[in-house]
Amino acid sequence: KIKSKVTPNYPEIARKMNLAGVVKLEVTVAPNGAVKDTKVIGGNPILVNAAADAVKKWRFEPANDESVGVVEFKFDPTTN
Repeated sequence: KIKSKVTPNYPEIARKMNLAGVVKLEVTVAPNGAVKDTKVIGGNPILVNAAADAVKKWRFEPANDESVGVVEFKFDPTTN
């Protein structure tokens, strides 16, 4: 369960290119609720770094074990 999340910054170069897209990341969460690792499942390379940087700042409820899930970010220059 997510305790706090950070919205990714829309990269300026992507904005100039009017680039939209979806980034999917596999997120490994440590038992203390911190993001331990991220793995790119898909998305434009220009957008991937912004998504990964943001999700690494997320915090989850503590758990007994490490857990893995998928997070999806939608980037749209008209709404970001």
